[in-house]
Amino acid sequence: MQDADYVQSAFSRIARRYVLTNHVLSMGIDVLWRKRVAAIVAGYQPSSVLDIATGSGDLAEAVAHACPEAQVVGADFCLPMLQEAQKRGIPDLVVADGTDLPFYDNSFDALTVGFGLRNMSSWPVALQEMRRVVAPGGPVVVLDFSLPRPPLAAPYRFYLHKIMPLVAGALTGEKDAYQYLSGSIEQFPSGQAMIDLFKESGFDDCVHQPVSGGIASIYVGEA
Repeated sequence: MQDADYVQSAFSRIARRYVLTNHVLSMGIDVLWRKRVAAIVAGYQPSSVLDIATGSGDLAEAVAHACPEAQVVGADFCLPMLQEAQKRGIPDLVVADGTDLPFYDNSFDALTVGFGLRNMSSWPVALQEMRRVVAPGGPVVVLDFSLPRPPLAAPYRFYLHKIMPLVAGALTGEKDAYQYLSGSIEQFPSGQAMIDLFKESGFDDCVHQPVSGGIASIYVGEA
């Protein structure tokens, strides 16, 4: 769980350089991760999709391309990030906190969140909100960083704590925001621990898909 005020402030400060920094830090692999999430969602043939913690709209854009007939709504509690999403041409954007979504029950056929659940003030509350606004049987798909197993674990942690904050700090001028990011990845549940959180929140058919050696993970649960 995270300090919502700090997260909102940090992302407001890095909003204009967020996309570039992500691509540099991941060497572009994050684009492929989002495409995989979008393909999973497309398999359900949704007519409406909510992307929460949409940030600059990268995942919402990928989902819209994969599901051209669906209405894709992006929601985020950080207005400067939504302004970046607007520049990308995401038409339906809402200022909203993932732990208190301003939508009726069963409002969407599917829901996605990319690298956002980790930053929310309560992971269980956020997951329960996600399940509430998705129609029964619809997927909730979470993409986020995770910690790989040995032998990748040690070099990844070195990169996470020593290299990434320096590179990101140079690109954004906000080194502290990326030091926070490193710590948040260490604390965030991954693998079976996240699947357990999904199940405790009432999801069915929960699946964990590690990507890129476990550096990131995709979690799918049906409402």
